[in-house]
Amino acid sequence: MATARGTSETPRVGVRRPQRASSRQKFDALIAAAREVFADDGVNGSLEEIARRAGVGIGTLYRNFPTRQALLEAVYVDEVEALARVADELGNLDPWDALAIWLRQFVAYATTKRAVVEGLNLDSPMFGACIALIHRAGEPLLEAAQAAGKARGDVDFEDVRLLINGIATSNFADDAQRERVIGMALDGIRTRN
Repeated sequence: MATARGTSETPRVGVRRPQRASSRQKFDALIAAAREVFADDGVNGSLEEIARRAGVGIGTLYRNFPTRQALLEAVYVDEVEALARVADELGNLDPWDALAIWLRQFVAYATTKRAVVEGLNLDSPMFGACIALIHRAGEPLLEAAQAAGKARGDVDFEDVRLLINGIATSNFADDAQRERVIGMALDGIRTRN
């Protein structure tokens, strides 16, 4: 299976990950802190709180991310690239298991990205490149499950992506309810033997 990351260019954002190790650590800490703050408080979460959680000063945040938009895009791209890496790591599993594990990871990703997406330009080339990367990651998993006779042949990856987005944008009473709904969706994708 070709790797999702290797098949095309990764999405571009207005900031670059620093080369020096100490600077990369701060950059990565800012991304992680921003992910948490945006998930907790939405896209208008405090930049000062992000810097505090990352253990850096506000000046370091602005040196790495000159605008809130740049930070939002970097968090989003980081999440999409992590999702693509998961797909690459599942290549040796049973095709159905690989697809099911990845789709559960996709739901988790889509749930946490809801706040970030509010602040993104959905018509931007970066957003389009991220959707394309998700397709390049997920399509081979679906196709492998279909080739093994474990997933319905009458669905394509866009159908599956829309199904997962629908689950991810729902408000569940608790994690158990979300898992039941994911299970029902997987049952709808799986072939009946």
